[in-house]
Amino acid sequence: MDGLDCKVFFHDKCFDGACSAALFTRFHRECVKTADTFSYQGLVHKAGGLFEEGDFVGGENAIVDFKYSNSPRVTWWFDHHLSAFASAEDFAEFERRQVTRAASPKMFYDAKYTSCTGLIMDVAEQKFGFDTKGLEELRYWADIVDGAKYESAASAVEMGAPAMKLTMVIESASDHALVPKMIPLLTEMSLQEVLDQGFVKELVGPLMERHMGALELIRERAEVSAGVITFDITDQPTEGYSKFIPYYLHPEGTYVVGLSKSSFRVKISVGTNPWTTKPVEELVNLAEICERYGGGGHARVGAISFPRDEEAAARKAVGEIVAELRAVQ
Repeated sequence: MDGLDCKVFFHDKCFDGACSAALFTRFHRECVKTADTFSYQGLVHKAGGLFEEGDFVGGENAIVDFKYSNSPRVTWWFDHHLSAFASAEDFAEFERRQVTRAASPKMFYDAKYTSCTGLIMDVAEQKFGFDTKGLEELRYWADIVDGAKYESAASAVEMGAPAMKLTMVIESASDHALVPKMIPLLTEMSLQEVLDQGFVKELVGPLMERHMGALELIRERAEVSAGVITFDITDQPTEGYSKFIPYYLHPEGTYVVGLSKSSFRVKISVGTNPWTTKPVEELVNLAEICERYGGGGHARVGAISFPRDEEAAARKAVGEIVAELRAVQ
């Protein structure tokens, strides 16, 4: 079909989101072959509606590593988050679509996957015959980054591996065109080769400086009590920071609840120390907590977004979440 565009919506400021978009593009180009061009749009969790109907194109629309949309214009969807559905109605609509598309399913959900990259790779290979040879590095690091499977907090914060520096660039860069420019390269080059591209390489130095600044700021602000690390950096707006910094500074903490502000939201970040010695069965499902406040995520990490002018409401929620987590220690 000449001139057909496939627009890929992906979890923005997320390594797994970018890798998922890249993998989906290559799979679609090699196995589906119904699009002549691909375009990309990052999605972020924010207060209010997550999707604008006008953003969907007349061709194919794919959403990867992000919440479900019940728009009839969405053609493909892949996700692995526990909080993938904003409502029971969305889940019911997803199940109805699965029945009506049984002969040619194009929407896939499995919360057992560590990364959405891994989900797409397996579905594409097993259901569509996609050749995944040469993509092992992408899946390996998507699983590590999204599943927080680093050897130590130091390996995550000190950023020795190319994937860690790329994660920093993806999570922190303010240019909305940067990740869409990077996506087509992620399945065609090694991660080091992507990192060596001029438009990426020039950002690494300044971002490392900013990373070290965030490390020192959180060092000043973070406190730990009853196993819960807390900090508030809303007076120092930032587009992102390494979520592993609190555990690097306070390895004795089990959970972290951080409050920050960016250009478009106030964000509560809630996480579990990946290196905690606490038995898994005793850990709190953080996705369930975040969902109560309109957020979501995984069992071990989640986030909640508030409008920029609702710091008081966000701070109140922080207090409630911290009290709940301290009570179970």
